[in-house]
Amino acid sequence: MTSMGKTRRMMSAGLVGAALALTLAAPARAGETPTAATPDARSAPTAHARSAPATETRSAPATETRSAPTADRRHAPALGWRLTPTGTDARFRGLAAVDRRTAWAAGSKGTVLRTTDGGRSWRNVSPPGAEGLEFRDVEAFGARRAVVLAIGEGEASRVLRTEDGGATWTESFRNTDPRAFYDCMTFFDRRNGLAMSDPVDGKYRILSTRDGGRSWRVLPNEGMPDALPGEAGFAASGQCLVSAGPRDVWLATGGAATARVLHSADRGLTWTATASPIPAGDPARGVFGLAFRDHARGIAVGGDYRKDQPSPRAAAVTSDAGRTWRASAAPPPAYRSGVAWLPYGRTSALAVGPTGTDLTTDGGRTWRTVDTGSYDTVDCTPDGSCWASGEQGRVARLGPLRQD
Repeated sequence: MTSMGKTRRMMSAGLVGAALALTLAAPARAGETPTAATPDARSAPTAHARSAPATETRSAPATETRSAPTADRRHAPALGWRLTPTGTDARFRGLAAVDRRTAWAAGSKGTVLRTTDGGRSWRNVSPPGAEGLEFRDVEAFGARRAVVLAIGEGEASRVLRTEDGGATWTESFRNTDPRAFYDCMTFFDRRNGLAMSDPVDGKYRILSTRDGGRSWRVLPNEGMPDALPGEAGFAASGQCLVSAGPRDVWLATGGAATARVLHSADRGLTWTATASPIPAGDPARGVFGLAFRDHARGIAVGGDYRKDQPSPRAAAVTSDAGRTWRASAAPPPAYRSGVAWLPYGRTSALAVGPTGTDLTTDGGRTWRTVDTGSYDTVDCTPDGSCWASGEQGRVARLGPLRQD
């Protein structure tokens, strides 16, 4: 990989660039100013007190991932990922975009960063003593409140929360069951959320909070289908457990003979399981990321995360809340770990992975690569901003690029 300061990638031109620009270009609202690269088998992407004062990370101006000119530069300015100066080499698989100005990133070596100026600078707000933890998911509710999930076997799986922008952190959950391995987390609103563990006693374990992450309890598993042999979740992008609306939640799986998506319409008490067309049959293959625009329409992405293995049929779509899934007619060309619906337009979304970013403008049926930079996860906000993060401290915003 090239360094962040030297990265200059090319996006495709023509209608793809125009569609992307028209989808994302929107004025700000009134009052706004515009672990290693190869993780181990369990830490993904495999199926399986008072803090010290926060330090602010500043460096050179953000570098750009350049696009080629769009089809009509007068109406559709060139857009692309603009890398922001994080000042760290941590790998950020956890990302929570709040709005155009505020975002949180959580990653390896216990690192948590926060920006409140659109990525021009990042503040290191990592919990003290967390250097040995692997943060793989973060949920944020503004510039001050956030919840982060650390993954791993036994006590390595933890949940920490802050209410003061990361100046102080409180550990609200520590897993004491050596058989459990928590992968992902999601929130329905500011109070109600879930976290999921790989199967324990043959069933996925679901953790629930009703007070914004201050306390957690394990839900009963009578309504959870049996896991398949070898099945587990992927802690690759914070998107193996996602929600839409006040009650619907979906869980992505891999590693077994079939890659499945589980759905609950009652906040995790009862679940149904459906096979997806994304290939599985190996611990490195399956569904890695999910995104739902509403309670019915969703996209699944995945494949085989190993660099030397192909990933055919790496995306699928549903229009019935996951009761049935259809393979994308023209899927991304390689493994993708993260996916997000674009904030404008009902049928556009981005998928990201180590080898690039792909765009769909037809609800996930067809995809086209628009960037070749490495990212693990992506998130978009209602006010029109999209962010992506990944290895070597990479965090980027999607926006207009300077024209030479």
